[in-house]
Amino acid sequence: MKILFTGGGTGGHIFPLVAIAREIRRIYPRKDLEFYYAGPKDELSGIYLRQEDFVVKNITSGKIRRYFSFENFIDILFKIPFGALQSFFLISDLKPDLVFSKGGSGSISVVWAAKVLGVPIFLHESDVAPGLSNQKAANWARKIFTSFPKTEYFDPEKVTLVGNPIRKEILNGDEKTAGEMFDITFTKPIFLIMGGSQGAEAINDFVLLLLNKLLAHYEIIHVCGSENVKQVEAEAQVVMQKGQEKYYHPVGFLDEKKICHAYKVADMIISRAGSGSIFEIAAVGKPSILVPLPGASFNHQAKNAYIYSDAGAAMVFEQQSLTPNFFMDEIELLFLHPERLEKMKEAAMAFAKPMAARAIAREILEFLMLD
Repeated sequence: MKILFTGGGTGGHIFPLVAIAREIRRIYPRKDLEFYYAGPKDELSGIYLRQEDFVVKNITSGKIRRYFSFENFIDILFKIPFGALQSFFLISDLKPDLVFSKGGSGSISVVWAAKVLGVPIFLHESDVAPGLSNQKAANWARKIFTSFPKTEYFDPEKVTLVGNPIRKEILNGDEKTAGEMFDITFTKPIFLIMGGSQGAEAINDFVLLLLNKLLAHYEIIHVCGSENVKQVEAEAQVVMQKGQEKYYHPVGFLDEKKICHAYKVADMIISRAGSGSIFEIAAVGKPSILVPLPGASFNHQAKNAYIYSDAGAAMVFEQQSLTPNFFMDEIELLFLHPERLEKMKEAAMAFAKPMAARAIAREILEFLMLD
């Protein structure tokens, strides 16, 4: 049996595919199952996928922007048609039994080719508001898995609500290991601040602006982004008051072996509002503050954030209205009322769907076995 996975190439697309593949192998450990991935070239994604025994095939990817850009002409006239041609020949040669798409601009050519060649298509949508690729691909899919209730645009008869697949391994954090890994003092509540898989400059700048006020009351693990960490460290050294250094732990990126321990010790998580982050935060049962990315396509991060907030698990701060005094006042008020934090933890656990990857894996295998 051959399964061809596809997606946009970012961590938000790749990590759920890894989680699903692991669950398929747990349920069906025989050797007659092959995993392939087709999508835009991305070195980090390729490393993760090859570690999971995927055969990785790169295809040219184009993007249709929702604003005027000359790049749209290049992508529409050249990149997208070329990617579709590559996908057509790839699927013709590979003859997969199923194509599973995670969405994103890198997936639409593969899904189109699967439709033309009669290969069954399964789809997963992470966000409340699907991107253009999944809106189109939904018309061709046999099954659509969603993360949030009332996901927009899709035919309800095709939809199965499962949540966003997470890697079970992130639940296996250890407090002692975290202390050694990040040099934690454990003398103050611990904040884990994340800006997405590549960090977020706006969040980094805000943290630096507030650094001394934060460190006066909290210990911080700050995921700055691999490309930003040296600059953030240098700027932090300039602004930090003497004696505060031991409470600040900037890191570039947390891989699976590290992020589980950071989650374990965090008393509060501050994050963007991508679906992957929300469902991981929910699964580890931590209170959170979400700062949706402004300008995200179809405003999907804000929509994700407010649905999660309505469940009682998080607070939402819009970036454009985020001010130091307001932020500190709200944080201090939260920690003055530990019962509120406890309710947020309970709401997070109630919202979590840690078995999403397994549910999708079972549906895939059941389809392949019966087909």
